[in-house]
Amino acid sequence: MHRIRMAQTGDCASLVAMRLILWPQSSSDEETEQVQAVLSTGMSGTLPAAILVAEGDDGALIGFLAVGLRSHADGCDTLRPVGFIEGWYVDSACRGRGIGRDLVRTAEDWSRRQGCVEMASDALIDNEESHRAHQALGFEVVDRCVHFRKTLQIRGGK
Repeated sequence: MHRIRMAQTGDCASLVAMRLILWPQSSSDEETEQVQAVLSTGMSGTLPAAILVAEGDDGALIGFLAVGLRSHADGCDTLRPVGFIEGWYVDSACRGRGIGRDLVRTAEDWSRRQGCVEMASDALIDNEESHRAHQALGFEVVDRCVHFRKTLQIRGGK
């Protein structure tokens, strides 16, 4: 059994640990700063945001979903803000029990209370597990994109 609730300041260490699993290229300091900012203000930058957590029977956190408003998202009505899943994680040992579904449904409720009529998300192009999870919950693919970058070498002179 599990329970979904809004994150609290005492959840920060557990949230940071899960976020580092989801985003290993990040740092503990960076994730701590982001979690504390949302928990203390209810905002991400200038837009409303929330962090939802899944708590197991023993009270330990077993998942989270970071949700926020975005002014627009690919494939969504450009005239209205959109609820956006910024990050979604369920401990691998706890997957397949409906925890992710319950986190998303709670995020959808939060987004509705913000006036949203659409929800959006994204995933890396090779993250098939995430694609399947999104589609199982009614999300549809609206675009696929590969981003490129190139470092420019400084050439002599001005």
